[in-house]
Amino acid sequence: MSYIIPAEFTTKMVDAGESKIFMSTRDTLIRAFMAGAILALAAVFAVTITVQTGSPLIGAMLFPVGFVMLYLMGFDLLTGVFMLTPLALLDRRPGVTVGGVLRNWGWVFLGNFGGALTVAFMMAFVFTMGFSTEPGPIGEKISHIGEARTLGYAEFGAAGWATIFLRGMLCNWMVSMGVVGAMISTSVSGKVIAMWMPIMLFFFMGFEHSVVNMFLFPSAMIMGGDFSVMDYMLWNEIPTALGNLVGGLAFTGLTLYTTHVRTAPKRTVY
Repeated sequence: MSYIIPAEFTTKMVDAGESKIFMSTRDTLIRAFMAGAILALAAVFAVTITVQTGSPLIGAMLFPVGFVMLYLMGFDLLTGVFMLTPLALLDRRPGVTVGGVLRNWGWVFLGNFGGALTVAFMMAFVFTMGFSTEPGPIGEKISHIGEARTLGYAEFGAAGWATIFLRGMLCNWMVSMGVVGAMISTSVSGKVIAMWMPIMLFFFMGFEHSVVNMFLFPSAMIMGGDFSVMDYMLWNEIPTALGNLVGGLAFTGLTLYTTHVRTAPKRTVY
């Protein structure tokens, strides 16, 4: 059968987290760079579809192609390692330490950011004919997204910051479900279907994904978005990344691990 039961795929989750912690720095950076770049291209693709069709739903339905491609190639997103690597620590795998988990997160963050930023510069160059013309409707759409999702939150102060955090939590609840979904099947089609559903949901709902934002906001600034690097970091990237960490780990990683790996004692029937 192509379906793997939860008791089996949750063990695969812990194994995956352990392997990422012990991966070499070079491999971690390469895989993270490519993941950030591919997800950035998928974001451009989705925005392009939304602008050309006028339908955000169609853009959201097709955005998961990027996630599917990068996952099948074995590349790593920060949102995925936020959920997987702590499980190896919780499972007390030999040699796994808090420092090792933090090291992995740091290198994946840098790799994702490098890949997303590279695509941001490439697409800005394409949209503006080498920065010699206006960016056009797609570039303008991206710049307005950047403004709305930084300054738009800043207007509400602490409530705006908390809103971003919660949107980040909800995002990685769904994205980590996609990561896990790919582990429940041994067939490519099964993996794709299981990944597609939660990724489509998060994108259409406008939840905040730290790696997608690594593309959207630098790209917006390059093409004239009226906000600063500090606005982007304080009013989007930092609360989004923290929300992604909490949401993916609490709603997906810990719940599955607790009830399928560290199960409670069987109840006694009298």
